[in-house]
Amino acid sequence: MNRVSLAKISEFIQDNDILNDLSVDYWYQGYCPQTGQLLRLPRTKTIEAIALGLMAQLSRDDRYSYEGKMYGVLLVETSTGELRVIKAFSGLLLGKNNVEGWVPCLLGKEKIALEELETLEKLEAIKQQIITLKQLPQRQQYQNLCQEWETRLQNLAIIHQQKKQKRQKQREYLSNKLEKKQLKIAFNKLDLESQKDGITKRNLKKQKEQILKPLKEFIEQKDDQIFKLKLQRKELSRQLQKQMHQVYSLTNFAGQSTSLQDLISAGLPTGTGECCAPKLLNYAAKNNLKPLAMAEFWWGKASKDGDKRSGQFYPACPERCQPIMGFLLSGLSLNFGLKENHLELDLIYQDQWIIAVNKPAGLLSVPGRYYQTFDSVLTRLQNLLPEAEELMTVHRLDQETSGILLLARDRQTQSQLSQQFEQRKIEKIYEAILAGSLVVKQGVIELPLGGDPNNRPYQKVDWKKGKPSTTYFQIIAQEGDYTRVQFIPLTGRTHQIRIHAVDQQGLGVVILGDRLYGCSSNANRLHLHAKELKFEHPQLQKTIKLHLQTPF
Repeated sequence: MNRVSLAKISEFIQDNDILNDLSVDYWYQGYCPQTGQLLRLPRTKTIEAIALGLMAQLSRDDRYSYEGKMYGVLLVETSTGELRVIKAFSGLLLGKNNVEGWVPCLLGKEKIALEELETLEKLEAIKQQIITLKQLPQRQQYQNLCQEWETRLQNLAIIHQQKKQKRQKQREYLSNKLEKKQLKIAFNKLDLESQKDGITKRNLKKQKEQILKPLKEFIEQKDDQIFKLKLQRKELSRQLQKQMHQVYSLTNFAGQSTSLQDLISAGLPTGTGECCAPKLLNYAAKNNLKPLAMAEFWWGKASKDGDKRSGQFYPACPERCQPIMGFLLSGLSLNFGLKENHLELDLIYQDQWIIAVNKPAGLLSVPGRYYQTFDSVLTRLQNLLPEAEELMTVHRLDQETSGILLLARDRQTQSQLSQQFEQRKIEKIYEAILAGSLVVKQGVIELPLGGDPNNRPYQKVDWKKGKPSTTYFQIIAQEGDYTRVQFIPLTGRTHQIRIHAVDQQGLGVVILGDRLYGCSSNANRLHLHAKELKFEHPQLQKTIKLHLQTPF
C-alpha cells in the first residue's frame, strides 16, 4: 500500500534548542506579557500545502488579482479532536469588511460603524479632490509652455554658440592683420556683439518667467491645497484608527480580552488589527479552537514597494502583528503535536486513470463553501501529486464518514465511473455502530429523502418532495448496548445511511457519534466507515474490488 504523508506539525517545545524538525519553515512567536515565557506557533509544510489550495481557489477569480493583499490560513483542532482550517484576509476584500466564508473583522468595529462610514466618505471625497487638483488642465498647459520656451532657449543657445565661434575666428584672423590700435577697436566691436547676445538671452528668459509666472503661482497654490488635503486625510485616518484601536477587542487563549489601545498604549501603526494573524488567532481563541499551524501569504498585484509578491509566504509583519503576538499566543499549551492519522492519506489503489484513498473522518471529500472547509482530500492530493492537477472525485463521502473514496485522473474516466454509480452497478458496503439495540436482524429500508431548507445540512424523510433511497442492512454483532451493522446502499442520497438508521421509519437508532442527528454520547467521531467498493474498471475492463479494515 502506498502512503502519501503530509508533513507532521512539529511538537511545540519550551526551550531554545536548535530545531531539527525540517517540516517547520517559520515560527510565529512572542513573549507572554504575564510570564515572560516565549510562545511559538509553527508554519509547517502541511499548512503551506493547505495555503496553496487556497491560492488555487483565488487564481480562478480575476478579481482577487487586481489588488494585492495578505491572506492567512490557520489549522485548528476542535474540542472534539477534529481538524478545521479557517482563513482570513487583511483589510477589505472586494470592498467589504466581512465576507461569508472568511473570519470576520475584530469585534468592536460595529460600535463605530457609522463613524467609520462617515470617515471613509470624507476620505473618498478628499481623494477625489486631490485627483482633480492633480489633473488640472493648467498643469499640462504649464508643461507645454515650459517645453516651448526650453526649445526657444536651446535654439538661441545654438545660434549664439555659432556666432561665438565665428567671432573667435575673426579675432584670430584680425590679430595677424591689424595694428594694435585698430585691433583694439575691432575687438571692442566683437565684444559688443557678444554683450548683445547676452542681453538677448536674458531678455528671453525674463519674458519666459513673466509668461509662466501666473501659471506657476496657480499650480503652486493647488499643490499647497493638495499638501493640506493630504494632511487632513492623514489626520482623519489617524483619528479613525485611534477609534478602532479603542474599540477593537482582542482575546487570547488564556481567556483575556483587551482593546488594542490598552494593549500598547504607546500607539500602533495604521492597520493594526486588520492583519490576518490577529483575526485568525482572536477567532480561534473566542471559539475554543486550538491553533496548530499558521501561514500568511501575499496574493495579487505586487505591493507598491515591490517587497511582496503573489504566491509568496511572509512572516508576521514587524510593525503591526509582532508587537501583539505575545498577547495573542498567551494561554496556549506548550505540548503541541498532531496525531499521525490526522494528516495522512492512504492510497489504497492507483493507476494512470484512477486513485482510491482511505479518507479519514473529519476531512471533506472536496472543498466546501465555508471558511472551515476548503481543506479536503481533493485539494491535498492536488497539492501533493503534481501530476494530479486534473483529478476529480467520482463520488463523495460525508465529512464525518471515513473509508474508500474513488477519484479519476481524467474527465472521461470520471464520467464512465459516475455512470456506474448512477446505474447502481457499483457495490458499496459500509459498516457502522448504532448507539442502541436492534430487534430485526436484516432487511431493506426505503424512504424518500430531501433537504431541510431551514436547517441545512440536515436531511429528512419527505414523502411529498423527497427522492427515493434504498439501503440493505444486516446486523454483524451485538456489542453490549451497541449494535454493529453492515449497510449496502443502492442509492447515494445525502446522509442516506445516517437517516435510515435514526428515523423511526427506518431502524430508529442513531449512529454512534452522529451529533447532527441526535447522538448524545462522547464518541470522538461518527462511527460510519465505507469499507468495500466494487466496480468495473472502465479502461482495463476488469473488476476492481477494494477493501479496508473498519477502524472502530
